[in-house]
Amino acid sequence: MSNQAIESPTKKIWKRLKKNKPAIFSLCVIIIALFLAIFAPVIAQDKTPDADDQVLELTNLSPNTKVKMLLVRKNRLENPSSFLKTVFIGKDNPYQMIPISNYEMNDTSIVVQTYAGEDRPVETKAFSLAQVVYAVSNEKPNIQYQDKKALFYDINNQFEKKDISYIKADIEKYNIVTKRYLLGTDGYGRDILSRLLLGVRVSLTVGFIAVLISLSIGIFMGAIAGYFRGWVDNVVMWLINVIWSIPTILLAMTIRFAIGDKINSFLAIFIAVGLSMWVDTARVVRGQVLGVREMEYIQAARSLGYNHFRTIFKHILPNIIGPILVIAAADFASAILIEAGLSFVGIGVKPPTPSWGTMLNDHLAYLTTNKAFLALAPGFCIMILVLAFNLLGNGLRDAFDVKGQAV
Repeated sequence: MSNQAIESPTKKIWKRLKKNKPAIFSLCVIIIALFLAIFAPVIAQDKTPDADDQVLELTNLSPNTKVKMLLVRKNRLENPSSFLKTVFIGKDNPYQMIPISNYEMNDTSIVVQTYAGEDRPVETKAFSLAQVVYAVSNEKPNIQYQDKKALFYDINNQFEKKDISYIKADIEKYNIVTKRYLLGTDGYGRDILSRLLLGVRVSLTVGFIAVLISLSIGIFMGAIAGYFRGWVDNVVMWLINVIWSIPTILLAMTIRFAIGDKINSFLAIFIAVGLSMWVDTARVVRGQVLGVREMEYIQAARSLGYNHFRTIFKHILPNIIGPILVIAAADFASAILIEAGLSFVGIGVKPPTPSWGTMLNDHLAYLTTNKAFLALAPGFCIMILVLAFNLLGNGLRDAFDVKGQAV
């Protein structure tokens, strides 16, 4: 017996899918996007929650701009952050970031020439060494610094002379850094690349939950309509036709307005997008069930006295999983577009949570200027992710379609 004869249907489908290069490339793009969505706070340069570390002096920087920064300890004690929270959510920046063009240090202070952007006046500011390396506190006269050397200071923040050289060396190493903004900054001086990475999380999360909602409703409605037929089919099809006559984005906006601020904006988007997409799934499932219900093995299940629930969910739905996966991929792409559209008009996720649609709307006016990249970057991300899911859906459709395929 040949190996091909004993191959499982799943293995045959995977072999056909692997031959579809655009689909495999799209699958790789989606896997990379999923990885970025999970570990975005670790990968991104801005590791704060929602990548919302604002440096107002650096608004609308051009891509690949390098800026020297002085990191000054904020005048508060930060709450400790757990490892999992740091990895998946991010942590507050304990430093105030001050863009500088030049600096000088003496035994008591550091004097900097601030950088406020192109064609803006330069200011001179002075910070005490204690102010740079410590949050102002008189409660701990003995503090361990980065190099683990004990440094002592009194209530006037005066260091012992023997520690001055250590402090200055550590400031050079840890508190004066150069940051590169590969895609520039937005109108609030936030790193665009970091916010794009966090935006992947929003798009994929909304897509995943919305597709689960639409599949749950669509599979149930389509299955009962195709299986029972008669008046059940008529009622379901009437409801499908009514909802289908309303543009999806308009329906999602209506549901979103109806929900309002009664629940979290994230959850509201899940519900609005999911409830607006189930009709396509229901139509596909209904058509598939109408064809499968007359097959001999379904007739045999009825003859054995199996109940309707078991017949539908154990014998019919597993045999139409291919079309369901195809419509799920298409719905995922639609969910991303709908979420971006809702955020674009201002009724999506609330700021400062980064959403590609919100970023596109915030910088729409720059499309006709030399800062067009501010709007093009999120638009390009939306296009790539939607295209990836559409191409994967096409690949799945071809892989599950055995007509004309060699056995």
